[in-house]
Amino acid sequence: MASYTAEDVKRLRELTAAGMVDCKKALDESGGDFDKAVEIIRVKGLKGVTKREGRTTSNGLVAAKSEGGVTAMLELNCETDFVAKGDRFQQVAKELIDHLHKTKSGDLAAFLAGSLPSGAGVQAFIDEANATLGEKIELRRIAVAEGSTSLYLHQTSPDLPPQVGVVVKFDKDPGEVGRDVAQHIAAFAPQFLTRSEVPSEVVENERRLAEETARNEGKPEAALPKIIEGRVTGFMKEVVLLEQPFAKDQKKSVEAVVKEAGVAVSAFYRFRVGQ
Repeated sequence: MASYTAEDVKRLRELTAAGMVDCKKALDESGGDFDKAVEIIRVKGLKGVTKREGRTTSNGLVAAKSEGGVTAMLELNCETDFVAKGDRFQQVAKELIDHLHKTKSGDLAAFLAGSLPSGAGVQAFIDEANATLGEKIELRRIAVAEGSTSLYLHQTSPDLPPQVGVVVKFDKDPGEVGRDVAQHIAAFAPQFLTRSEVPSEVVENERRLAEETARNEGKPEAALPKIIEGRVTGFMKEVVLLEQPFAKDQKKSVEAVVKEAGVAVSAFYRFRVGQ
């Protein structure tokens, strides 16, 4: 019988995020050799990569790095919160965000096709993590911004890594208002920066729904144009960042707040794990 302890099983589970039964089997198969057990789990994981392709990755984390005028952010997904909490998964995210920050690649496909400083391909590195951790691991999206930015990462639960990340790009150093705007975006999830970015078909659909609702409510025909425009404006305040009431002062719009601070928002990125 292989010689290993409960602590060995625990350490192997923490390192690989494999199930307890799988860890015990690997230690049995390796004769209690910890390093060999890691390899066994990795190899067995590789054999299961294809089977995991169709699985849902609704857990994970948002990682970011801001240094030297460059801010990078990514969303790395996995299947369970158990893996998301693990050191191995978070180390994978750290290596990826360090490389993303260095390469400043804004294109996901190009980034995945590149190579890490070690020489390993980025996608191959993720596939190996997929195998070792025993779950489908997926780099879902990335963002890189240069110049004056504000970064905010939010933990939705104290025992989980950040689940929400926001990067806001300004025309110049925003000072304290930068973090305020980033936190506002994290909380209110705008979809567009300005009204002009909202697709025309989306606006027309909202207009149609507003008219249909108003007619069903029996509103007077003469009042319909004003009612419709009012409801479309209300929709814009929900989805357009600069038109949203500011989180810290609902009497002001985000646009008014940044103007008062003497800055302008030129872009933003908001990642929420699984959304």
